[in-house]
Amino acid sequence: MKILFAASEVYPLIKTGGLGDVMHSLPSALAELGDDVRIVIPAYESVISKVENIVDAGEMIVQGSGRMHQVRILQASHESLNMPVMLIDIPVLYSRKGNPYVDENGHNWVDNAERFAVFSRCVAMLATGQADTGWKPDVVHCNDWQTGLVPAFLSQYETDIKTVFTIHNLSYAGHFSYATFEQLGLPAEWWSPDSVEFYGNFSMLKAGLIYSHWITTVSPSYADEICTPDGGNGYDGILNHLSYKLIGILNGVDYKIWNPQTDEFIARHYSLTHQRIVGKKENKKSLLEHFDLPDTSAPVFGFVGRMVEQKGVDLIVSVIPHLIKHTDAMFVLLGTGQLEYQQQLQNLAKQYPERMGLSIGYSEEIAHKIEAGADAFLMPSRFEPCGLNQMYSLKYGTPPIVRYTGGLADTVVDANDETIKNKTATGFVFNKIDADELLQAINRCINVFKKEKLWGQVCRTAMQQDYSWTHSAHEYEKLYKKQTTSGL
Repeated sequence: MKILFAASEVYPLIKTGGLGDVMHSLPSALAELGDDVRIVIPAYESVISKVENIVDAGEMIVQGSGRMHQVRILQASHESLNMPVMLIDIPVLYSRKGNPYVDENGHNWVDNAERFAVFSRCVAMLATGQADTGWKPDVVHCNDWQTGLVPAFLSQYETDIKTVFTIHNLSYAGHFSYATFEQLGLPAEWWSPDSVEFYGNFSMLKAGLIYSHWITTVSPSYADEICTPDGGNGYDGILNHLSYKLIGILNGVDYKIWNPQTDEFIARHYSLTHQRIVGKKENKKSLLEHFDLPDTSAPVFGFVGRMVEQKGVDLIVSVIPHLIKHTDAMFVLLGTGQLEYQQQLQNLAKQYPERMGLSIGYSEEIAHKIEAGADAFLMPSRFEPCGLNQMYSLKYGTPPIVRYTGGLADTVVDANDETIKNKTATGFVFNKIDADELLQAINRCINVFKKEKLWGQVCRTAMQQDYSWTHSAHEYEKLYKKQTTSGL
């Protein structure tokens, strides 16, 4: 099949989170299965400097917010991507400093509605051959609100192109005003509760839900959770109505990138059967040296992620002082997010300089070092559509401590008496969004850590888990070929 992936980011060209990783791994897995795959993203300034073999592939004129844009379609390549990358080149919208969504000060770009509405128009026109590139897809696979208007625009054409819309995180929905809706020149008939109107505003995410042939989420449990009032962010009624085309397919891990046997960023390679114990010790030593922390046999807990409430960072902040006072535990954390949590963690790092290492920002190298060097990984998310770090942690023999939600519930088996006895335990799971529950899970982890034989068993079982993309890619292939059963 010919499959076009539309997204706002793709690793290693540009990445702010898990979406970038998925956009690298899933298209690559499908290409390895023999599908003809291409990715289309905006031509951000930083992306242009990273790709190679750039050629002009077509031109279009596209409506924006009260103006028309001259668009160049570029085709390029990158050594780590085994498919062509199509770039939508509109310098006035995409050639700027900052990340895809916010400026250098962390504020949303004021023209985000236009930037991603125009991108969506371009994808629909590209898919229907209006750029005259000589290639047309059978399937357009859209991802998150930034591409939500693509299925809506494609619905205006007589075409056999299938559309899949994947929700990576329902809490980011692309809400904009009616005035913005009008300025973008969107069809008047779309302003309806049955279309893109959402409580007096318009929602790009809702457009993807309504007009796509299939809706997917990134784990089976998350597909269930978003159909409830607690997890639906106001969309639960719509999603229940559209349940005939909603399916959860668990994300996978690209083991070419996240694999302690081959990881270019870590101090010592290791595997389940070779140098596991020595490798973990040397990587732990390297990690502690990086953060100027003393070498220790005490348990080291790692965290990599956005420092926001969703990730349970407030819970981590709450338990660190108690654990430092009552145990010998140490902590290494990497991420960026809400200023209040960054400041609280910086204060703790200053207060406990020999027990806690902190790096504000994101570094791929440090992320890999933490996965390989930490003894256990903290991921106490309030909700987690899929999560990738817990699956990275399993591969690296770094048992994750997670809350029972979304993809975390689908991938981590709690270490309790029964699972330890039958050797299926891979981590430590708690249920309530509560600092005391997290503290109990960490203390359970510390107790197992002290029992070397038992700890080794949990680490080995974790490393035996296989969450590669191959299975998920086959599931997506089946979905692309499947006919919708009702509603369209």
